[in-house]
Amino acid sequence: MGVFERYGVKVLGTPIKTLETSEDRDLFAQALKEIDIPIAESIAVETVDDALAAASNVGYPIIVRSAYSLGGLGSGFAANPEELKNLASQSLSLAPQILVEKSLKGWKEVEYEVVRDRVGNCITVCNMENFDPLGIHTGDSIVVAPSQTLSDEEYHMLRSAAIKIIRHLGVVGECNVQYALQPDGLDYRVIEVNARLSRSSALASKATGYPLAYTAAKIALGHTLPELPNPVTKTTSANFEPSLDYMVTKIPRWDLAKFQHVKRDIGSAMKSVGEVMAIGRNFEESFQKAIRQVDPSYIGFQGDHFEDLDFELANPTDRRWLAVGQALLHENYTVDQVHELSKIDKWFLHKLMNIVNMYRELESVESLENINSDLMRRAKKLGFSDKQIGLCVGAKELEVRQARKDFGIIPFVKKIDTLAAEFPANTNYLYTTYNATSSDLEFNEQGTLVLGSGVYRIGSSVEFDWCAVSTARALRQAGRKTIMINYNPETVSTDFDEVDRLYFEELSLERVLDIYELETAQGVVVSVGGQLPQNIALDLQNQGAKVLGTNPEDIDKAEDRHKFSQILDSIGVDQPKWKELTSVQEAEAFADEVGYPVLVRPSYVLSGAAMSVINSKSELDAKLSNASKVSRDHPVVISKFIQGAQEIDIDAVAADGKVLVHAVSEHVENAGVHSGDATLVLPPQELSQQTLNRLKEIADKVASAWKITGPFNMQIIKTDADELKVIECNIRASRSFPFVSKVLGTNFIDVAVKALIKEGVPQPVDLMAKDYNYVATKVPQFSFTRLAGADPFLGVEMSSTGEIACFGKDLVEAYWTSIQSTMNFSVPQPGQGLLFGGDLTNDKLGNVAKTVSGLGYKFFAASSPVAEYLNNYVSESVEILDFPKTDKRALREIFQEHKIGGVINLAKARAEDLLDEDYVMRRNAIDFGIALFNEPNTSQLFAECLKVKIGTKQPFDKVPEEVVVPGEVQRWSEFIGGKPV
Repeated sequence: MGVFERYGVKVLGTPIKTLETSEDRDLFAQALKEIDIPIAESIAVETVDDALAAASNVGYPIIVRSAYSLGGLGSGFAANPEELKNLASQSLSLAPQILVEKSLKGWKEVEYEVVRDRVGNCITVCNMENFDPLGIHTGDSIVVAPSQTLSDEEYHMLRSAAIKIIRHLGVVGECNVQYALQPDGLDYRVIEVNARLSRSSALASKATGYPLAYTAAKIALGHTLPELPNPVTKTTSANFEPSLDYMVTKIPRWDLAKFQHVKRDIGSAMKSVGEVMAIGRNFEESFQKAIRQVDPSYIGFQGDHFEDLDFELANPTDRRWLAVGQALLHENYTVDQVHELSKIDKWFLHKLMNIVNMYRELESVESLENINSDLMRRAKKLGFSDKQIGLCVGAKELEVRQARKDFGIIPFVKKIDTLAAEFPANTNYLYTTYNATSSDLEFNEQGTLVLGSGVYRIGSSVEFDWCAVSTARALRQAGRKTIMINYNPETVSTDFDEVDRLYFEELSLERVLDIYELETAQGVVVSVGGQLPQNIALDLQNQGAKVLGTNPEDIDKAEDRHKFSQILDSIGVDQPKWKELTSVQEAEAFADEVGYPVLVRPSYVLSGAAMSVINSKSELDAKLSNASKVSRDHPVVISKFIQGAQEIDIDAVAADGKVLVHAVSEHVENAGVHSGDATLVLPPQELSQQTLNRLKEIADKVASAWKITGPFNMQIIKTDADELKVIECNIRASRSFPFVSKVLGTNFIDVAVKALIKEGVPQPVDLMAKDYNYVATKVPQFSFTRLAGADPFLGVEMSSTGEIACFGKDLVEAYWTSIQSTMNFSVPQPGQGLLFGGDLTNDKLGNVAKTVSGLGYKFFAASSPVAEYLNNYVSESVEILDFPKTDKRALREIFQEHKIGGVINLAKARAEDLLDEDYVMRRNAIDFGIALFNEPNTSQLFAECLKVKIGTKQPFDKVPEEVVVPGEVQRWSEFIGGKPV
């Protein structure tokens, strides 16, 4: 918009003109034509009709991309005009311009990370190759680095092109070039150039140990590559290309199973929420490690059951690697058959066959006694875990471990070495492998082990990384040597300068014990990395590791429902009625006794998955018969669900059972919305001093009963009758630790570390008794835009993928700022329409409408019952929209015609089917980029914000002329003294 230019702001690094050239498809195509570099033919369009015309020129199948967007948002494939119509209309609601181009599905996808300084020195730091053929967004692809299937000629052809491109574009800093490469010839196309750091840059930095962002920042400040030192060797210059004597595999982590009606296919728009990276000396080792890192329930390369295996192999979904496993391991497909269907390069498939053959060899020996040293060693070199070997021969994980150690087979520790051993590597960036003959370092530091949080998933993301990194920093400050184990390339905890030794490794029992024993560590911290370290804490202790903080046996007493309840009863702390039941009849009887609604959680699933609130007997029967057999092996826990209760979070740190600091945050939403999806308020605005005192008392009792040392978190509900009931207690840091630390100005993790190492433990302080002249709110960020078809309905299972927090002088101010900081949120402006829908059996929807009545909005409903209901609350007339449920295009036109700027849909329950009016309303609000509120309390809070912010402003038609800058898009959202801010 030229704002920087107007105010004389200097842009460092890559010039804005280069960004414009690389982001605007027409300019980009022109620039590459000038230097004879082939690109995928594409036509930029701004309307659906132009898109259809462009497609008939280029020829189907085609791919649509949106300009100026992240993570392939709004892109996709279309095989015919009908598919293109739907796709183009959605993409144009997210971006002003889209590109229609010929699809090169089935070609290889290769990426180069390139660095250039201001005088033109240029190096390629890393090249990466996708395991999946072209057509799947890099963020959703399995990626290996360096490339494994390219010939020397192909490698250098693409490298030379990359350097030529970024010199021509004038990049100063870092950039990545993505190519489509013909699988059986030397033809290639440039797909895109990102003249900025991207997801791939993080991966490339962690894969090579070459810190791209750091180097790009130095270049932006005017340094040149030859004068910068290489941070790994500390002796050579940064003007070198890393050569690696290891390889890495990156696998994305999806959480699509958490959503109803969601489409599982993956393509050019990204859907994954995290990724893992594994380091090995061969593809098999690194691939199997990565699979286990994605989720501990995977044992390594394996299969799964599919209705139609051929379809799964041919049409990529988040489970395609499992389909490849099923085909090769269990259905006796040949490499050629799998290649024909999936177009995955045969090199990768032959490597996977090596794993399959090892499985067969292990199974044929039938027992652990029959495994000799040679077979054990060969299995370990192919990335087999002890547990995996045990499953092949019917032995327990620890028995295999013992047998392996008896053979003297233990992993070697190697340094990440960017010069393939030509110069000594001075880094503490480490990995373990069985494909070696010696370790690269002396184990003489006796450090303290910190277990990281593993892969980002819904429910465990950057918050735990903050906790792990803060722990390592606090330990270093206390003069301890630190060792971090984690495998997530996106995190600060896997930066090698954060700790004394970084192991980029699995967080499995086997690997943590290996490292603990090699390093003869002083102790291990399991309470700052979320659920993964907690799950192995007890086994670690039983194998002789010193677990710092709360005894894992006490942690187990909080994880196990029965033990947990007994202790709460014994200390006089209330909890909702619950029972563990082993038959459907018992479940019905219990639900009748306590009264519906009830909360059902099957016990064989993790992380709130499959939890649901049930309102009737028929619903209960349906849920339990679907959830597979309820039996002694698969009991279900049913508890009384208390409606309309307020939920409260307590985050605290204790030492030897005494609370040192605690924070009480209240949820805006009622209990029943997962705490990770809830809006948190701190300091609390609705709780009396008496309630705060009672909450502190509960925290003190719990800390003392479980003898807690270190961090813990509790969720408590407050009923209408003012009873406080504990619903959960986690004896570890929680997702809200960074939030409460930042709001209250006390780093809870620093306090926790002092408690863990029993040095400098501070005196208890009651942070909630202090006066604060501000309020902070934490608001969830959802990714429904990317999850086609998913129902944006909030319930007991978490669905947000991130969060935002803002401060304000009061709740309205803080929430108003927070909600507008979420991605693509636009405030409905007076003159626009608000569409209402949902539950009409109470006055919640009516009260929201009443609050915004008189502010200049138009009121709409999708059916007459809703309109009649609203007429009782608002003086404006309520118009009923024509609401075509199945025709997205017609619906979009109706939304545009009536200028719908906000949707408030307070449905009672999730939609059963895709024709549910409320579901269609919610889903399309997301697809059309319109503000959606679907929970009563946040809707009411937002309505109050509108009343304060818009009700007290001058009318919008009196915008002072002299402030309008010609040619700029203005959002008149705030006025102070008549001037827009």
